[in-house]
Amino acid sequence: MDVISRINELKEILNKASEAYYVNDKPFMEDYEYDRLMEELIKIENEHPELRTPDSPTNRIGGEVLSKFEKVTHSVKMASLSDAFDYDELKEFDKRVKSIAPTATYLCELKIDGLSVSLKYEDGILVLGATRGNGIIGENITHNVKTIKSVPLKLKNNESLEVRGEIFMPKKSFIALNLEREENEEELFANCRNAAAGSIRQLDSKVAAKRNLDVFLYYNLDQNVKTQEEALIQLKEKGFKVNPLYRHCKDINDVISYIEEMGNLRPNLEYDIDGIVIKVNEIELHDIIGETVKYPKWAIAYKYPPEEVSTELLDITYQVGRTGVITPVANFKPVFVAGSLISKATLHNEDYIHQKDIHVGDIVIIHKAGDVIPEVVKPILEKRKDNFTPFKMITNCPCCNSVLKREKDEADYYCTNPNCPEKQINGLIHFASKPAYNIDSLGDKLVEQLYNLGFIKSIPDIFKLKDRYNELINLPGLGVKSIDNLLAAVENSKKNNLDQLLFGLGIRHCGAKVSKLICKKYRNIDNIINATFEDISSIPDIGEVIAEEISNYFKDENNLNLINELKELGLNMEFEMGEIIENFFTNKKCVLTGTLQSMGRTEAKKLIEGFGGALSESVSKKTDILILGENPGSKYDKAKALGIYIMNEAEFLEKIK
Repeated sequence: MDVISRINELKEILNKASEAYYVNDKPFMEDYEYDRLMEELIKIENEHPELRTPDSPTNRIGGEVLSKFEKVTHSVKMASLSDAFDYDELKEFDKRVKSIAPTATYLCELKIDGLSVSLKYEDGILVLGATRGNGIIGENITHNVKTIKSVPLKLKNNESLEVRGEIFMPKKSFIALNLEREENEEELFANCRNAAAGSIRQLDSKVAAKRNLDVFLYYNLDQNVKTQEEALIQLKEKGFKVNPLYRHCKDINDVISYIEEMGNLRPNLEYDIDGIVIKVNEIELHDIIGETVKYPKWAIAYKYPPEEVSTELLDITYQVGRTGVITPVANFKPVFVAGSLISKATLHNEDYIHQKDIHVGDIVIIHKAGDVIPEVVKPILEKRKDNFTPFKMITNCPCCNSVLKREKDEADYYCTNPNCPEKQINGLIHFASKPAYNIDSLGDKLVEQLYNLGFIKSIPDIFKLKDRYNELINLPGLGVKSIDNLLAAVENSKKNNLDQLLFGLGIRHCGAKVSKLICKKYRNIDNIINATFEDISSIPDIGEVIAEEISNYFKDENNLNLINELKELGLNMEFEMGEIIENFFTNKKCVLTGTLQSMGRTEAKKLIEGFGGALSESVSKKTDILILGENPGSKYDKAKALGIYIMNEAEFLEKIK
């Protein structure tokens, strides 16, 4: 057999094996045999690179590296769906649909918590994979899509079509990935969706290939079918992976029954879902029912409330924060909640624990507030045993054993020992962190290691690390390159804006927002030092408590010596305003709820502030705009109740152009 014939034979066998295993869940080949044939194909293609084709299974192992992502204009807009958060909203949707199309029935599909993708095939070959982006313009991620084993590289019939679906990361892949990142001292992904999004946007396709992503397809732009159910069947026949748990429902009561059934099944699924997509099944009715500027009127997404699970509270431990605040932490049996495995949650303070009547040993209900932050909802009192003792707050610091102090009008206990090691370590970690002075390469564990070795005991010591170069390169786990990168990052950070330094100092109640307000007012460190309590408290949004903390901080001789030392080390002590471009967000107070697909919260904040707006954490009567991401929390309900202007991600992207 000649080389070309053998290559074609191997491609056919391997592609069929992938479809059987990853799409149909009916493997016909042992992993060993698959790997052996793949190695043979790789060897032949390496010897004859001119014979490697786009549909070759060897593309799945990655290897292509991009310098940046190209923009892609979608041939047909990738629309989003309006959301429903309760059954009354679903019944209103049904009422609107039936008023126009009385014979309509519904096709319900699981709403996979991943990221939307469009796949384009020409003459049966995958030529483009693109993200949704803002619905009109996405990014070319073809090099990474090819590494997803359930995505056909070549269709059975050599047809040209475009299909759409959802890329996701299975729960077991997510757990394995976070364990690996933890071992490598890398930041953990918050949930399956974030992990999938971070993986599919890797410039190096080998990284994406290792992440074991998957996909479900649900729509064919070129379909010739009468119903959405037929469309899913047709996609499966063409070799695409389709989620099998869809259901044809005759009326809205059937839809609600399906939602409840899938809600009970949700914790046991191998992937994360955040809701149910309900579509009018009869495609000919779609045009009759119509669409708004933003959403189709013939479909809606029901969002599940935050998932709640029960687990055993094993212990309550304590953390010492950078300001000395003592935070009780619940340690419970690890449990999978809303896409991630969690084993800890903050219990805030003594009053919080007493109000919820939490005892060690309780079976407690856990959920994620806003589907992000782990939270203990309540104990299951009927499962409490008689020998469980009520919670009692500690009286001494768990690190230095100093007596704790609680101010009369505050809920927190504090360690007041300025030399408390854990307090100092957390203060240094905070200073180097991304939201504060943002010193790349100086992570939490390295700060702790350098502190314990005596290399850094205070903030100025960070900027003297270059004097310890020979000692640093002898430390285990730190090579010359990593040390060079660290020292370069430390040196570059000296140019940071003054508000980052002010926030990094760890002054009590002086967060990132307050730091920026102070720096905008006074413009340099000397003006801040000389500002009186009355001056500071007159700044809008800064109350007397904050003003007192800042004023007192700069009256302390030790703190003034610290500032002078940092000046001598060359740190920037000026605040650069930057050019503010006026647009829709200028002078507006914004709040973000949920997760944006196109960017992180930090990037969104910078964009809003660049237009002269502000991004706050909580909704109030003073809020002008609520920006609505995926999986919104209670802020959405509060904004609706207050009549605050609500915009979705697509509109947000349009406004920041």
